[in-house]
Amino acid sequence: ELEGLVRRRGTAQGLARRAQIVLLASEGIENKEIAARLGAMPNTVGTWRRRFAEQRLDGLYDEPRPGAPRQIGDEEIAETIRLTLETTPRDATHWSLRSMARAVGHAPSTIHRIWTAFGLQPHRAESFKLSSDALFVEKVRDIVGLYLVPPERALVLCVDEKSQIQALDRTQPVLPMRPGQIERRSHDYTRHGTLSLFAALDAATGKVIGRCFKRHRAQEFLKFLREIEANVPADLDIHIVMDNYATHKTSTVRAFFLKRPRWHIHFTPTAASWLNQVERFFANLTEKQIRRGVHRSTQELETAIKTYIEAVNADPKP
Repeated sequence: ELEGLVRRRGTAQGLARRAQIVLLASEGIENKEIAARLGAMPNTVGTWRRRFAEQRLDGLYDEPRPGAPRQIGDEEIAETIRLTLETTPRDATHWSLRSMARAVGHAPSTIHRIWTAFGLQPHRAESFKLSSDALFVEKVRDIVGLYLVPPERALVLCVDEKSQIQALDRTQPVLPMRPGQIERRSHDYTRHGTLSLFAALDAATGKVIGRCFKRHRAQEFLKFLREIEANVPADLDIHIVMDNYATHKTSTVRAFFLKRPRWHIHFTPTAASWLNQVERFFANLTEKQIRRGVHRSTQELETAIKTYIEAVNADPKP
């Protein structure tokens, strides 16, 4: 049985080590030598030899841990889970720790442990949207294939615009963070205009080409495409991943692409902008620079955006 414990894949590492100690001891090897072979302490070897001599195989297993006995049975746990999944309280759309604790007669801490053990989070909810694009699967495969196996001698750029970014200033000075006090700002704000940011994220390197405009029409998009053209070496093809926004499909934009055979367009499925990696860049920009920023003019806002892009390009991550 000891040899079986050592060989069996499912045996816990600690239990297998104890079985090895006993097997080596049965060969007449001293504790110091066993400890050296197994990387253990001699007193540890002695402990498990003694446990085996007194209790045989049972002595190699861990003893029950000390602590208070469990106050709730399996049936009560199952009922708590059932109530969480299948019912709601009379006065709410979902259970809270306190309301469930009252319903089943246990402490909120007990409910918290049950919910944590079974991955239940009644206080959270997520939304989703299904694409109705008839070519959804084909487009997903096309774009994911670009990300995983990009063509040789080509650049894969994820392109989109973040429109109507507001330059906002608070009506009172921001109160900075202090020990024991978080940063505070007035609820009211003053608008100082808007900007639109066109960005192209290199899927392979994480570098970004970005340019701000006051508007986001087809003519601004064309200016941005020409900037991409100027930044990409002439011997590379350009594969563009972008969504179905009307600005991307005007006759002037289509004419631009038709005259440039090295450009290849890959549209995301409708309602599936999550496929476009530049959306992650926009989310980070909003979180790190825009949401809590104070911008008293569109010029200040544009400077902040450019500073962020420069920081990304200094240490890009795909």
